Parts: sequence; structure tokens; C-alpha cells
Amino acid sequence: MKKDLVKKAIFALKNGEIICYPTDTLYGLGVDIKNDSAIKNLFDIKKRPFDFPISVACKDISSIEDIAYLSDFSKNVIKKFLPGKLSIILNKKDSVSDILTAGHDKISIRIPNNSTTLNIIKNFGPITCTSANIHGESTPNVINEINMLFKNKISVYIDEGVLSDKPSTIIDLSSDEIKILRKGSISKKEIMAAIENE
Repeated sequence: MKKDLVKKAIFALKNGEIICYPTDTLYGLGVDIKNDSAIKNLFDIKKRPFDFPISVACKDISSIEDIAYLSDFSKNVIKKFLPGKLSIILNKKDSVSDILTAGHDKISIRIPNNSTTLNIIKNFGPITCTSANIHGESTPNVINEINMLFKNKISVYIDEGVLSDKPSTIIDLSSDEIKILRKGSISKKEIMAAIENE
């Protein structure tokens, strides 16, 4: 059953459609990050202003390096915390859509610790990683409520029950100085302890 859903999700992504998938925190909405039309559609259904960038889900360090610049320092942080409940801000490469990043030269990236989603990304490539909600509103923790929000605007829903963890912690690793932009599932204390032990 799950294998069939993964195949359907990959087929939908290849066709520029939106999927709803589980992460280790909340449900997310995914499209192909190389498809500007699909990205615009995602902004539209979320009612998200185009000056708010959208994060990306990758499978590993090598796929992150395809779209962003990594220092030895940022690689060490990734190895310690990802896959997991951490989003990292990095300087993006020119190949990344400016629509996705709202014209900024930085990009937010996650490696979600969820086997279903990692399977999709490994077989398709990086996808968007934005909460399955209307912009500015809370994210429903069950698929039925997400379906009520978006209905047929989403091609594939992958249901893994109730997901209601805190959002990911967001840190900026685009320079040598680490900045915590949003407190989330991983505490500042844990992050700083890991860095100080380098």
C-alpha cells in the first residue's frame, strides 16, 4: 500500500502536481523545486505571499550541495542533527528558482526523519517542505482536516496518523556565525552544546 502511494506521489511530482506528505514534525506540501509553475501553484493554494520563501527537503548532504554552498562547519552541524527536526539556512546556488526563495540569495533546507518521505525524495529529488496549511494559520495534524482545506488541489495525500510535534528549529549557517531564527523541536542548548564540542 505504502509503496503504491510513494509511486503515485513521484508520478504526481513529475507532472507538476502537489503532494501532502508526513515529516517528523508536521504534514508538509511538496512540489518539484525545478518547476516554477508548480511552485507558483503551491503559493496560490496556501495563500502565501510571494515574498515569503519556501523551504526544501533533501535526502542527504550530497543533494544539499547540489543546491547550496556548504562549509566544513555546516557539514558538521548537518551530520549531528540531520535527518531530524532542524532547518538550516544556507547560501543558495544560482540553479535554484528565485520564486522558491522569494528573490533571496539564501535557502532553507531540511532532511526530514521520515522513511516514507525520504523514500520519495531519494527516488525523485528535492521537493518543497512547507507546512500543509493556509499561510499564517495553524497546521492541521490529521489528513482529513488538511483535505478539507485543499480538497482536489492536492493530488496525493499520504496519511500517517496524527502528526503534532513542534515545528523544526531554524538556524542560519550561511556565515561562520550561527544564528537561531526559530525555536522548535531542537533546543538552542542542544545546538550550542554540539557546536562547542567541535
